[in-house]
Amino acid sequence: MPHKEWGRFSFIGSDPFLVLKSKGRNISIEQNGKVLHKKGNPLEELRIILNRYKTSPDHKSGAPFTAGAVGYLGYDLCHFIEDIPSTAKDDLKLPDMFFGFYGKGSVGTVRSVNSVIPVKGLNRLSRNNGVTSNFTRPEYLRAVRRVKEYIFAGDIYQANLSQRFEMPFHKHPLELFRTLQEINPAPFSALLKPNDNQFIISSSPERFLKVSNGIVETRPIKGTRPRGKTPAQDEQLKKELFNSIKDNAELAMIVDMERNDLGRVCEYGSVKVIQQKVLETYPTLHHLVATVKGRMDNRYDLVDLIKATFPGGSITGVPKIRAMEIIDELEPTRRNVYTGAIGYIGFDGTMDLSIAIRIIMLNGNKAYYQVGGGIVADSDPAGEYEETLTKGKALMQAINCH
Repeated sequence: MPHKEWGRFSFIGSDPFLVLKSKGRNISIEQNGKVLHKKGNPLEELRIILNRYKTSPDHKSGAPFTAGAVGYLGYDLCHFIEDIPSTAKDDLKLPDMFFGFYGKGSVGTVRSVNSVIPVKGLNRLSRNNGVTSNFTRPEYLRAVRRVKEYIFAGDIYQANLSQRFEMPFHKHPLELFRTLQEINPAPFSALLKPNDNQFIISSSPERFLKVSNGIVETRPIKGTRPRGKTPAQDEQLKKELFNSIKDNAELAMIVDMERNDLGRVCEYGSVKVIQQKVLETYPTLHHLVATVKGRMDNRYDLVDLIKATFPGGSITGVPKIRAMEIIDELEPTRRNVYTGAIGYIGFDGTMDLSIAIRIIMLNGNKAYYQVGGGIVADSDPAGEYEETLTKGKALMQAINCH
C-alpha cells in the first residue's frame, strides 16, 4: 500500500447469519433460511438490527473489526434523509442498501489478515472497445456550464457532477478485483456481492467516517492531478495541485461543511480540523486531503451519525441539499452505489466507511464505473471533462486487462 497507515488490514467474511437489503421502502431480511419482506425506512431497520446485536469492544484481538455489518449504503438513501427530487433513471436496479451481518463464531465469520498477495503480469491492456457514457462530451460540457449558471445565480458555491461509463465484461469478478489491486491499490478496497449477478468492486482512496472509542474522523478529498510521465513532471503536477487557488478553495468549502455535519452529533466544541491540507499520491493520481475529527455525543448512535453526514460533502456540493437537487436534475441516471459509502459497522460501536468512489458496478455481463468532479465558478468545462477521464483511467484499465 502507498499509505500503510490507512491500509494495514484486510477482512474476509463468509456465510453471514443475516442479510439486510433494501430498494426504496422495500426491505428484505434473510436469516435462518427464511426471508422477511417489509416496508419502511431502511436506515431505521439498520438501527434496529445493530441494537439487537450490541457487544463490548474487543481490545485483545488487535484488529479494528471482529463482528458486525459489512456492506454499502447507496447514494439514493439520501431520499430517506432529505426531501429532494428523484427523477434520474434507475436502470441498474441494484439494492439501495446491502449489509451482511457477521459474528465471531463458526457461522458468519470475519477473518482479519495483514496482507494480500499481489497479482503479477498484468501490464497488457486491450483497447477500450465498447465503452459508452450516459453523457456525450457536448452534453457533459453543457451540464458543467449549467452548474456554473446556478453558481452565478447564487444557488450554490459548488456541485459535484459525474458521468457513468458502461462496457462489456465477461470475466470472474474476483479476477477484476485482484487486477484493480495491482493497477490501483487503495486503502479502502472492497469486493461485495449484493446479488448473484451483481458485484461491487472498489478501490476508493477516501475515508468517509471512522468511529473508534467515540472519536469520529472524516477525510474529505478535493483536488486531483494525474501522475506525471517523468519524475520532474510529477513534481510539477504536485506543486500545481498544492498551490491551486481553485482546488484549495474547494477543499476549504468541503472542510467547513464536514465540520458542520459532524457538529450535529458531536459534543459541543469537540470538532477540530486536524489536518487542513495534505497531498497524497496514488499510482495514477495526486489528491488534496483534509482530516476533521470530533467526539460523539452519547445521545446519538452510529445511524444518527450517518444521517447527519450522508452523502459525503466531497461528492455532493455546497450547500449540500441544493447541490443534490441539481445533481438529480442534470445527471441522467441514478448513482446507485457510486458516491454512497462502503465498509463495516461493528457491533461494538466501531465503524469505518469509505466514500464509494473509484468503484466498478458489475450487473450481469456489463461493467459500470462513474467519475466526477467538483464544479466551481471558475471551472473550465473541457478541463472538468478531462478530469473525469483521468479519474476513471485505472478502472477502465482494470476492466480491459487481459
